[in-house]
Amino acid sequence: MKPHSRNAVKHLSSLSSSLSPKPNPNPHIETIDARIIKTGFDPNTCRSNFLVQSYLERCELTHARQVFDRIPHKNTVSTNMMISGYVKAGYLSSARELFDSMGDRTAVTWTILIGGYSKSNQFREGFKLFTEMYTCGAVPDHVTFATLLSGCNEPDNAKQLIQLHSLIVKLGQDSSLFVCNSLVDSYYKIRRLDLASRIFKEMPERDSVTFNALITGYCKDGLNEEAIKLFMEMQYLGYKASDYTFAAVLCAGIGFDDIAFGQQIHGFVVKTHFVWDVFVGNALLDFYSKHDHVDEARKLFDEMLELDGVSYNVIITGYAWIEQHKESLYFFRKLQSTEFDRRNFPFATMLSIAANRLDLRMGQQIHSQTILTTANSELLVGNSLVDMYAKCSRFEEAKRIFENLAHRSVVPWTAMISSYVQKGLMEEGLKLFNKMRRASVSADQATFASLLRASANLASLSLGKLLHSLVIRSGFMSNVFSGSALLDMYAKCGSIKDAIQTFQEMPERNVITWNALIVAHAQNGDGKATLKSFEEMVLSGIQPDSVSFLSFLSACSHCGLVEEGLRCFNSMTQIFKFVPKQEHYVAMVDALCRSGKFDEAEKLMARMPFEPDEVVWSSVLNSCRIHKNHELAKKAAEQLFNMEDLRDASPYVSMSNIYADAGQWEEVSKVKMAMRTRGVKKLPAYSWVEIKHKTHVFAANDQFHPQINEIMKKMDELTKKMEKEGYNPDTSCALHDVDEKIKIDSLKYHCERLAIAFALISTPEGSPILVMKNLRACTDCHAAIKVISKIVGREITVRDSSRFHRFKDGLCSCGDYW
Repeated sequence: MKPHSRNAVKHLSSLSSSLSPKPNPNPHIETIDARIIKTGFDPNTCRSNFLVQSYLERCELTHARQVFDRIPHKNTVSTNMMISGYVKAGYLSSARELFDSMGDRTAVTWTILIGGYSKSNQFREGFKLFTEMYTCGAVPDHVTFATLLSGCNEPDNAKQLIQLHSLIVKLGQDSSLFVCNSLVDSYYKIRRLDLASRIFKEMPERDSVTFNALITGYCKDGLNEEAIKLFMEMQYLGYKASDYTFAAVLCAGIGFDDIAFGQQIHGFVVKTHFVWDVFVGNALLDFYSKHDHVDEARKLFDEMLELDGVSYNVIITGYAWIEQHKESLYFFRKLQSTEFDRRNFPFATMLSIAANRLDLRMGQQIHSQTILTTANSELLVGNSLVDMYAKCSRFEEAKRIFENLAHRSVVPWTAMISSYVQKGLMEEGLKLFNKMRRASVSADQATFASLLRASANLASLSLGKLLHSLVIRSGFMSNVFSGSALLDMYAKCGSIKDAIQTFQEMPERNVITWNALIVAHAQNGDGKATLKSFEEMVLSGIQPDSVSFLSFLSACSHCGLVEEGLRCFNSMTQIFKFVPKQEHYVAMVDALCRSGKFDEAEKLMARMPFEPDEVVWSSVLNSCRIHKNHELAKKAAEQLFNMEDLRDASPYVSMSNIYADAGQWEEVSKVKMAMRTRGVKKLPAYSWVEIKHKTHVFAANDQFHPQINEIMKKMDELTKKMEKEGYNPDTSCALHDVDEKIKIDSLKYHCERLAIAFALISTPEGSPILVMKNLRACTDCHAAIKVISKIVGREITVRDSSRFHRFKDGLCSCGDYW
């Protein structure tokens, strides 16, 4: 026995003898005295321990350690207290150093440090320490097991978890409700719901925590129906729901398109008085916003007694999701005036708003705030910064942030690739994809969708087929979005047969898939197939959306199906209860004008709930050019030229064409002068064709192609044969006041004709030809290519800026209606 223990015994003995005749007023004194003797109680050590604890509670770690170091006779309580203080402050290395210096450790000591590793997501270190504990003969109790299990969150920890489970059974701790709940929780976190469910079923005793753990597990694994069934069972058995229960059930409810379910849970929450709990309130906000019921979310938000940063994040993101950006900005400004942790502000959401609005200034302001709060180091924020700068065409800034990301997942790669493609920089996007593959980052469905869009815009069928094989190998063929992107790619590359086959092979279809098929038929000028696809979509139970109606009306416009278009336009409000948008009115006006029904078109324009804009008047002007309606053309041109922000050259070109066709060259000069004055430039025409996986681009009167002499020779040969077939050049398409012979020569070397001539000398006889053009083909080229297709006996497809033209045996798929 230590000296101070003998003094304590002597002191207590004398005290006991002096009081022996009197009855003991407190029967616990004898127990306390016995414990003091047994533990070697030292009043000075006890006082020091209290002082250490006091400093630790005030987070004054340095002062606590100074007092601890001055304790002459430290006991296990002293050291455990100091280790616990280091663990809570996050200084694991200091805690471990003190732990390693101890000679006498209890199960509590081991458990404190194991808990430190678990909380800091260092489960393997915690497990290693637990193994050492068990080897040293220290017996773990239910607290030790539960503490270690709390850090088992990753699928990589499955092996260690199963070993722990075996030891729990061996030591009889599987009868502890506390430990079993931790096991259920850990198994669901490592995605082993089968074992979590098995333990749940075999547990002799359960509580609300048990149900909560498994309900949350089902929800996280997407088994929403199972989660809700378990919740119903929990209520039936009489277990009380907690805030975690409601949060998990509402999360499961998000997976169902059933707003009534959430409203029922809302009612239950009110009944059980959990509606005032901010955690549950936030779950309700999330449910309503993700079901696009932001008005209900707003009402709840305004009624909540307590709000936190999550509440604001949810309401801001909810408004952003439905593109009510003003509301998002309003709540973000309110959030900035609060004292919530600024690092957790919804910067990623705000950056996405800036990206979608192409608002560079707003994006830069948000960027500044992320730097001040160090939130720019977070992966989600970093990815959003890349996306914002890329979409705002600030590729240098986007690239710099991208290269400085600590971890480059598929998300920032896809953001960069997608932005390049959206800006028409196809080659840059494809080069970046090759870099991404070399970096061993696997593409996802969003990446493939962007790449397939690039392939479609380039009309590169070979690239599209290569991407198709990569989609199959990546396991995304069953994904509805990948399938829709493939369908769109084949359609825009002129392979309607492959597009239809892709559609037929898709195991799942949604409105996007059907829209892609409808657009494919519409662009190929197949009005009957377009109408049929639209009807089949409706019969399949899928509700048409804005794009469906627009595609249908565009097909009617291109194919001259005016009556069908009018029926569809009227059915939008009468049958489908869909309010036509501006683009639907434009498509209907275009259909009427193309068919020469200008009076009806003007009546519809007068009924429109908005003023005719640039798109409407441009459509009218183009149709006036076709039907030679000079009076209405002048009116449309006047409306367009009075628009201050008009920068599109198309109206000027159309009006110039009308004047040139009428031989009014002075007016042509005035139009060109107006273009120069306003800084409007006509986009140069160019065509391209893919031969042996290489794209060849041609401009009008091109002299730079390495095989230009052979191409010119082929053009001369074709011209002679075309004349024999009765072809007469339409010189009204030559928009210059020059000699007739010069006009004919200029038409002869239009870019699409050069591309066709090159394809004829570079591909086997009889093989089909696909040529792309960035602008609309002129009427003379259209007539010439019809004759060429008959002479060479080939199918020649030309995709211009408006549609596909399939020329075969002297005829065009558009029926000359374009």
